[in-house]
Amino acid sequence: MNLNPYFKSVLDQDRASIVLCGLDHTILYMNPAAIRSYAKHGGAALVGRSLANCHNAHSNEMIQTVVDWFAASPEHNLIYTYHNEKQNKDVYMVALRDEDGTLIGYYEKHEYRDPETMPRYNFT
Repeated sequence: MNLNPYFKSVLDQDRASIVLCGLDHTILYMNPAAIRSYAKHGGAALVGRSLANCHNAHSNEMIQTVVDWFAASPEHNLIYTYHNEKQNKDVYMVALRDEDGTLIGYYEKHEYRDPETMPRYNFT
């Protein structure tokens, strides 16, 4: 069974930004939330470009350090990178691995800390 359409739908429906990158730091995919979030920086036009163009030298060094740490062990899969006070969210880098556990890329995971304000089971 091909689960790719299901996995893509999960990513597309997430309200948090998801940007998938290859090991060469090329942006491979941005979900709609990321495209909106990074619109002033190019939005969907960032796909296919290097993530390094979006960060300063220190940030690029830290990104590479995390990728090297991911590569060092199949058990290194998630690292906390910062808290965004304005949006009340924690940000992590997450390893992407193939079925053999080989590192194939990474993404940034956003976890918002504000309680949900949407009414439960609001079908309107």
